Amino acid sequence: MPSDPIILAFDTSAAHCAAALLCGNRIVTSRIEAMSRGQAERLMPLLEEVLADAGYGWKDLSAIGVGVGPGNFTGIRISVSAARGLALGLGVPAVGVSGFDALADMSMDALPAIRAPRDQVYVALPDQSPMLMPQIEAESLGPLILNDDAEAQVRAIARIAGQKWQTNTAQPAPLYVRPADAAPSKDTPPVLLD
Repeated sequence: MPSDPIILAFDTSAAHCAAALLCGNRIVTSRIEAMSRGQAERLMPLLEEVLADAGYGWKDLSAIGVGVGPGNFTGIRISVSAARGLALGLGVPAVGVSGFDALADMSMDALPAIRAPRDQVYVALPDQSPMLMPQIEAESLGPLILNDDAEAQVRAIARIAGQKWQTNTAQPAPLYVRPADAAPSKDTPPVLLD
């Protein structure tokens, strides 16, 4: 195993599949693919490509970093379950990093805001639980940093995971601010036989 810790970070909380590899305190490679669907099928091959680009394998990893949201409900579930499974299989820790923390790492001078449907954003005001509000209302609170740069965000996830991997004890868990938008099925349920 290399002397510097190797952290593989990834995120599928928005319309992308993103990964970055941190060696010590330096990002050695990252990849981002815009996609609104298909993250579950693309994530593992993308991670293998990122590792191969840097000349590392799964056995070289010290920890996994993962974006836990808020964002796309299914995308968050994909990343978090992949991170927990990889961590268990590889015997390394997994560190969950919220989108708010990643955005704050990118800009200390702006309020982290994560795009949501219908011209809304998720925000986390100091000493308050994250909330959903109209973007125009959030803009009245001051300058915003939005999650528009997936590459910068996954790199921030890797850096934060690199700082916390030795002291983190909690398994990554999805950060949901609101319930999923899933509509009830319109199909008639099957008849149950006794």
